[in-house]
Amino acid sequence: MKAETTSNIDTIAAQATPPGKGGIAIVRVSGPAVKNLIQRITGCELRPRQANYLPFHDVSGNVIDEGVAIYFPNPHSFTGEDVLELHGHGGPVVVDLLLQRLLSLGVRLARPGEFSERAFLNGKIDLAQAEAIADLINASSKQAARSAIRSLQGEFSKKIHDLNEKIVELRVYIEAAIDFTDEEIDFLSDNSLRQRINEILHDLTSIQTKAKQGSFLREGITAVIAGEPNVGKSSLLNYLSGKEVAIVTDIPGTTRDVLRNHILIDGMPMHIIDTAGLRDSDDVVEQEGIRRAYREMEQADIVLYVMDASKHSQVDLGFLPTAISSRPIIFIRNKIDLMSELPSISAENDHTCISLSAKSGAGIDLLIDQIKNQVGFEAQNEGIYLARRRHLDALARAQSCVMEGLKQLTYSHSGELAAEDFRQAHRALCEITGEFTADDLLGRIFSSFCIGK
Repeated sequence: MKAETTSNIDTIAAQATPPGKGGIAIVRVSGPAVKNLIQRITGCELRPRQANYLPFHDVSGNVIDEGVAIYFPNPHSFTGEDVLELHGHGGPVVVDLLLQRLLSLGVRLARPGEFSERAFLNGKIDLAQAEAIADLINASSKQAARSAIRSLQGEFSKKIHDLNEKIVELRVYIEAAIDFTDEEIDFLSDNSLRQRINEILHDLTSIQTKAKQGSFLREGITAVIAGEPNVGKSSLLNYLSGKEVAIVTDIPGTTRDVLRNHILIDGMPMHIIDTAGLRDSDDVVEQEGIRRAYREMEQADIVLYVMDASKHSQVDLGFLPTAISSRPIIFIRNKIDLMSELPSISAENDHTCISLSAKSGAGIDLLIDQIKNQVGFEAQNEGIYLARRRHLDALARAQSCVMEGLKQLTYSHSGELAAEDFRQAHRALCEITGEFTADDLLGRIFSSFCIGK
């Protein structure tokens, strides 16, 4: 995907550092008018990619600030256009005066993510790398930042490109074989053809596994704590959070609304939600809390269903609410400290049950390990790419198309249909890097970026 010629686009500017007071503020400018702006603002010409300490002037020639100016001529810049960076003192008034000066010279303020968007349109980065910039800025853990760097450096994109090359070669072979259907040799029945398809499926599975781990690091999982009143749900939330998030009393129905907190498990964000106790109630407020509890359970990645160990020696599916019957669930027998039991984990009625004490923390390590196992998260995340849900969707569609193509060759012996399936697989993978991307998707992606990025 190529950008329009620079003579037909605006020159844009924005503050590239966070707003507010600081030691340094950077104003970034990109576009075809940059060369002309340099003389008007600095009063001299700048050598490419060299830091120059000099004054910045307003329209009357007065000095706005003194700082460092760096000029990056196209195409050797982040956006692929002429870029000017003005490094001044980090005060809001100074930055505003610099931006007002640029606006007076015909520059316009950049939209969120417009610098990255131009880098993508000018072929400096692909779409997956552009998204990795935002993910690196927003990384919530060291592991997430490392994975974002790998994507930004193009490791994820290279895997997708290599896989697409194999699919294209396969399409070429199949379409060529279709042209020789009158020959005695049936090229479409060649075992090596199926072997190549199976290799592609293996590569897809490997990429999906790493991308899924990256999605966990980026977006985390939502775990909803549910159960009857007074079974220790709030105590579990407090222990996992490491602080007193919820009020804990012996009075049933203390929690009447949804409580949320965020923690990290081996670098994976986990959004923990405590809910109202599930029971029949005539209290209008408590009824609303229970309704919200069911709604959260229906949307959860995993449900932690807490029971009182003194009342439940094992899992009883009769207590399982219909709302969570289709969700991944871990049963928790809490308050084992009152029963003089030791922490344990067991499989009962095709469900995992963990006996623990949310008050003392005994058995919490078993719960955390089981949560990671249930969602498929691995603490060893070397080689993981910080993927997004749209990447996982595209990979899943590509895998489905490749499997359908293999099915067409195996059972229908239809090269035409198989070739179309592989074309659709190729197109799905190209959505990840942006070779085939709708304009509205680009708008949604880059509008979520920071101003000046």
